[in-house]
Amino acid sequence: MTSADMTNKVKRPAHVPASLVYDFDYNSDPEYCRDPHARAADLARNAPPMFWTPYNGGHWMFQSYEAVSEALRDYAAFSSEHFSPEAFAAMMAEIPEEERIPAPVPICIDPPLHAKLRGPLYSTFSPKSVLARESGIRALAERLIDGIAGKGRCEFQHDVSDIYPVEIFLGMFGLPVEKEREYREMAKRHLSVISPDLAENMIMMKNIASVMRDTIVERRDNLKDDIISLLWSLELEGEPMNLDLMLSYCVILFIAGLDTVVNALGFGVRHLATDLALQRELRAKPQLIPDASEELLRRYSFVAPIRIMKKDSTFRGVQLLQGERVMMFIPSASVDPKTYRDPTVFDMRRERLSHMAFGAGPHVCLGSHLARLELNVMYQTILLRLPEFRLDPERPPQFHGSIIAGPTSIHLVWGG
Repeated sequence: MTSADMTNKVKRPAHVPASLVYDFDYNSDPEYCRDPHARAADLARNAPPMFWTPYNGGHWMFQSYEAVSEALRDYAAFSSEHFSPEAFAAMMAEIPEEERIPAPVPICIDPPLHAKLRGPLYSTFSPKSVLARESGIRALAERLIDGIAGKGRCEFQHDVSDIYPVEIFLGMFGLPVEKEREYREMAKRHLSVISPDLAENMIMMKNIASVMRDTIVERRDNLKDDIISLLWSLELEGEPMNLDLMLSYCVILFIAGLDTVVNALGFGVRHLATDLALQRELRAKPQLIPDASEELLRRYSFVAPIRIMKKDSTFRGVQLLQGERVMMFIPSASVDPKTYRDPTVFDMRRERLSHMAFGAGPHVCLGSHLARLELNVMYQTILLRLPEFRLDPERPPQFHGSIIAGPTSIHLVWGG
């Protein structure tokens, strides 16, 4: 073990049994960064279902399907709040308005306030509203794939995945689409390594807010048909929307909207490129693409949300103390052999196609209907408009870790 490894580790707390300690650094574990899902499956086989790791300030990791599912639903014990809303408001009241940091709402807020803050967005992301966007989404997918079809190769993340969901989201949100690369690079930069230091994360949120601030302020007086305008028109508990809350909403939606589908699509296309028989089957039977998409989401889940213990608890026989961090490691929960038969095998005909790729409980992903439509449309378009494609043998895929693992590059080749 190197000295750098040692300085990144903290001492095991007295209440943590030595048998529940397992070394894993979600930001820089070499095997996790080399292939997140191979490492997640290894953890599912070899690490305790709930373990404590000394990295990143020391925290718990839940990786069994049942533990993750139960904990995500138990917001009374496993809180999304790093600070209570009252404590955060008091801190910000001491800071000049132009230096304030956006509160992470509605994601880092617990019920019942969470439901009040999230409720106004339901109509925008409802199945009916999402389906109304299908023709525009399909036109964008066709433009992107037609743009690479004649080249015989592409780096999929840069040429397609980094553009497709980002352009859709920016258009819905009301941010300038011509800045899509700038926004995407900012999201990647801030999500590639997540520090346990809350001050660092707050600075990240402030930087993102500063990029959007002018557009948000301008839209206050010039409402349009977009999410920013919708939020400005809201009243919450009788109070009109204010700039602090607007920045909070927009930062969290920005992070969520610019990263999830980018990564899901990259992992899915990587699998398709390694399974030519599956490509042929889906080309012949495109009606199977939604089932294939769901199984790809299960097999390659990549989000690991973090919760804070709200009180001392004993959970499934493990003692947890107030204030401790718990990572809900969905990549391992998605290959739990107690839940799924042959869990590491891709099988779109398995009896249980349910999964937690979009989370569970009150914080289940608000944009899941939009994400599913985007994925299905892109898989349909690729399989219809590209010949059989495979991974470039000279440039293997590259990945990164963090609480949202993802592909860095996926090089594809096709044709002669």
